[in-house]
Amino acid sequence: MRKPVTQILFCFLIGLSTSATAQEQFVDGPSKLLTSFRFKQLSGGVIMFNARFANFPDTLNFILDTGSGGISLDSTTVDYFKITPTPSDLTILGIAGIRKVSFIYNQKLHLPGLTVDSLNFHINNYDILTQVYGEKIDGIVGFSLLSRYIFNINYDSSKISIFSNGRMKYPRGGWLYEPILRTLPVQSARIKDAIVSNSRFLFDIGAGLCMMLNSDFIEDSNFLSKKRVLYAKEAEGVGGKVDMHMTVIKELRIGPYRFKNIPVFVFDDTYNLTSYPYLSGIIGNDILRRFNMILNYAKREFYFMPNSRYQDPFDYAYSGIELYFIDGHTVIGDVAINSPAEEAGLQEGDVLVGINNLLEANIQQYKTALQTAGEKVRIIVTREGKLMEFNLRIKSILSK
Repeated sequence: MRKPVTQILFCFLIGLSTSATAQEQFVDGPSKLLTSFRFKQLSGGVIMFNARFANFPDTLNFILDTGSGGISLDSTTVDYFKITPTPSDLTILGIAGIRKVSFIYNQKLHLPGLTVDSLNFHINNYDILTQVYGEKIDGIVGFSLLSRYIFNINYDSSKISIFSNGRMKYPRGGWLYEPILRTLPVQSARIKDAIVSNSRFLFDIGAGLCMMLNSDFIEDSNFLSKKRVLYAKEAEGVGGKVDMHMTVIKELRIGPYRFKNIPVFVFDDTYNLTSYPYLSGIIGNDILRRFNMILNYAKREFYFMPNSRYQDPFDYAYSGIELYFIDGHTVIGDVAINSPAEEAGLQEGDVLVGINNLLEANIQQYKTALQTAGEKVRIIVTREGKLMEFNLRIKSILSK
């Protein structure tokens, strides 16, 4: 009578053994912290950090950019180092054009606490970025470096922590995205205005704006509400300047996170940057900076956690002028037609002396002073050696 019981018990133990064996799996070793360092936020939340190139002692300024498929140096920085790049047949595509690039191959980048070797830097001219931010931009760091490590970007502490690839437990309280990731991260999101659209967007922390929408997408889908007003705007990026328009859309939803009344740029994608209809546009860092994020390229995982900036108000101000830092001065660039700036009498080339009581400030401070929708501001400039004063009321693109 005992034999059947023994057989049943034996079969049960085999079942346990089989189940335990099925739960075994090979896993990566734990990721390890390699270095941490601070960064500076430029306008739009764009990240700038310091590093050294090759064996040169100079401290350089680099922008961290998920919208870059490589790593690059500014042509004036290369000239300063007296390096001769190697020509190539490869081209890069930016918002304002396509161009062939030369390379400096097999070089090192010295981050604070970490040296990365075997990097191929392409060469581009970033004068326009230097003028926009008022800081010398020596290069852009994109996929070539981001793909080698796990990057933890904390906007609350302005700190980047770099980890080796491996097993990482993400903190609680966030959301895990699994973007389409070849070199540039593409993520689905829901946007709403006249209609609701589930579309694909490039996640671009190097773009200092909330969103860009392809004008073809807007026209094909009749996405924008008929009440929307399009305000002329000049934007800058890799390749130069490009004319766009600003407006507002009702809603953006990325995973569980929802934003309302988002400022957007509408642009004609002349050079097929978005490969429309594959992408409808770009989500920039004025949205993404509202999250602390872990970028795990090896696992194709981006983990976002809302930070203290999550509920920061959006910038709806519209003055119609662009500011550039040229030869040590803040200069008024493009003045949009029918804008408050044009109506007040400001002209391209005017040298800015002050805004209200803000005198001899830097370009970032002046830009902040113009982010006062609905307010009247006093602008002092010099034009052909003469001191001139203008008053203008800054519009809100949110107003109907």
